[in-house]
Amino acid sequence: MAPSLRLRRAGLLALAVSSVFLLSGCNPPSTPAEDFPGVPTEADADVVDVDSGTDPAGDEVEMPSSEDGPVVVWWADGGQLALTISGSSTCPVVGEQIRVLEPAGEGNRVAIDLVEQPADQVCTMDFVPHTTLFWTPTTVTTTEPLVVEVADTEVTVPVK
Repeated sequence: MAPSLRLRRAGLLALAVSSVFLLSGCNPPSTPAEDFPGVPTEADADVVDVDSGTDPAGDEVEMPSSEDGPVVVWWADGGQLALTISGSSTCPVVGEQIRVLEPAGEGNRVAIDLVEQPADQVCTMDFVPHTTLFWTPTTVTTTEPLVVEVADTEVTVPVK
């Protein structure tokens, strides 16, 4: 086999492998990036959306209460969405996946599915918040209000 043919094949193989890595990096996973008890605070993330966690003076701003239903806010400068729902501490309400229903320009709407708890699971009767972080899908935008369908409720996240 001629050296130039080997070089071409090696080049094509390198191009194919690099394309796979580049394309896989374009679409974030639909599964949670992280989940934790409580509400998101500056200590929970290295990169924090200043508008959702602190005011310009740097003072702590209270998150909306999740006692009346799910709360969804932009997180990490719009790179993530934080879903906070209150429930039992031993059987927390946790997001399972995020799905785009309507991309930006056509409605900017997503749905977040929740992990189903077994019907026979014993849970404590306390009521505490739990947060699930999702990567923001590439087909939605922070420059339009985002409608999030979760737990038979629609939450509108304002423009960032």
